Amino acid sequence: QVQLVESGGGLVQPGGSLRLSCAASGRSFSIYAMGWFRQAPGKEREFVSAISGSGGRTYYADSVKGRSTISRDNAKNTVYLQMNDLKPEDTAIYYCASTIGWGYVAPVTAPSYDYWGQGTQVTVSS
Repeated sequence: QVQLVESGGGLVQPGGSLRLSCAASGRSFSIYAMGWFRQAPGKEREFVSAISGSGGRTYYADSVKGRSTISRDNAKNTVYLQMNDLKPEDTAIYYCASTIGWGYVAPVTAPSYDYWGQGTQVTVSS
């Protein structure tokens, strides 16, 4: 079983930066592709970014491309999401998730993922 715990959320001003972390328990962390999703009140859960098990492949939603960077440190069983130039529209609960396979295309839908963290709140406001 895989347990995921997000951290690093908080209140930031527009234009600010934040780095989210997701710590995974269990073994064989490197075989899992990892993804970040977000969900704002009244909206559906939205894909943000994904990274392959080795870290060699990354994928970003258009809404965050150029402003965000996903990375991982397999020695620490941790995946990160660095977010820059934050906008009020980025306000949401951010979830970390894991999936056993990347496949031929990046996993960009919630049903593609097997394990989820509890979420961490990101609020962008003056």
